[in-house]
Amino acid sequence: MTQDLSIRFGIDRLNDGEAPFLQGARLGLLMNQASLNSKLEYAHDVVARSFPGQLAAIFTPQHGLWGEVQANMVESPHGNHSGLDVPLYSLYSETRRPTASMLSQIDLLIVDLQDVGTRVYTFVWTVMECLSACGANKVSMVVLDRPNPIGGIDVEGPRLVDGYTSFVGGAGIPMRHGLTIGELAVWLNREHSLQAELVVVPVTGWKRDAGYPLGRAWTPPSPNLPTLASCLVYPGQVLLEGTNLSEGRGTTRPFEVCGAPFVDPIELSRQLTAANLPGAKFVPTRFTPAFDKWAGQSCGGVAIHVENPSSFRPYLTSTTMISLIYRAYPNDFAWSNPPYEYEYDRLPIDMISGSDCLRVTLDRLAAKSLAADERSACLLGLADVDQEQWRDDSRDVWLYR
Repeated sequence: MTQDLSIRFGIDRLNDGEAPFLQGARLGLLMNQASLNSKLEYAHDVVARSFPGQLAAIFTPQHGLWGEVQANMVESPHGNHSGLDVPLYSLYSETRRPTASMLSQIDLLIVDLQDVGTRVYTFVWTVMECLSACGANKVSMVVLDRPNPIGGIDVEGPRLVDGYTSFVGGAGIPMRHGLTIGELAVWLNREHSLQAELVVVPVTGWKRDAGYPLGRAWTPPSPNLPTLASCLVYPGQVLLEGTNLSEGRGTTRPFEVCGAPFVDPIELSRQLTAANLPGAKFVPTRFTPAFDKWAGQSCGGVAIHVENPSSFRPYLTSTTMISLIYRAYPNDFAWSNPPYEYEYDRLPIDMISGSDCLRVTLDRLAAKSLAADERSACLLGLADVDQEQWRDDSRDVWLYR
């Protein structure tokens, strides 16, 4: 498929002399293997070529520079980039915030990360830590923006509640927030008074109602989001990380397939179909994870096929699925125990969903017999968010219409 060259990511604009403010500065770069330009050149090579002798350090988020490290507190080491002979600092290590010593080597930190539009994805919280550290150490920041691959219109899932902040949710935003990483950086810098000197280089030619540009190669920003289809279901399916259900890690279709050994795939597919959830079909399946939950065991479940991304509601879909499984298998289903992403006391599901509301409600639904319409109303309430309030709170940082 031919790439739409009218859509230029922030990294694409560096070659065109559109960032003269980078000239002469000692540069740091926060990136990973998905930080590619339209010619499939890595950001560190683009920066090194465009600003000779200025690249002083590379920083990496969770999963490391090459996106090869698995999730949940599997840390990446520091090192040296042999090709460019610059230090490589992991911000998913003993520290998730760049230290004063790291920042003393640079004048300006460039960020080029592909976010996926979901609150629990840790890259934006790495950016927030960088904003805080850069503000405190008088280091400027430039975010090279990228499209939100699941679009900038739809918002779903409740906003995180005070008292439930963690590295999978550092601020009160919805689960599916509808912002790009550049827009969210501006919002966080303002709302949390981080005082970083921040510039965003916008994407040109992209609109809020679009997803990822057609023809542009998708490189997985992390090991378990290999496709755009996995990104579409992720805002809901990530909830399964807080349960004993497999979210498909250890398979070739993480987040698109899910289940457990105790689940009847045909019955689950039938019940999900009967729930009339918009935009998707549910195909019964069996799979055997090579690692992670239920490794080596045959799991019954479903494969989610999103047929209409504009009507599909991932958070509603996944809360409905969890509720159906919990109700059908109350003696087998369980909430996962900590630790989870450096939280050692509170339950992972509460950290992921942003409060204890989802867990408490699903506990109640599993124990209580309700009519189908009453159950649906409860699940709709769990997935709901005041979209207009969120848009009012965030509209002034929109870079795209």
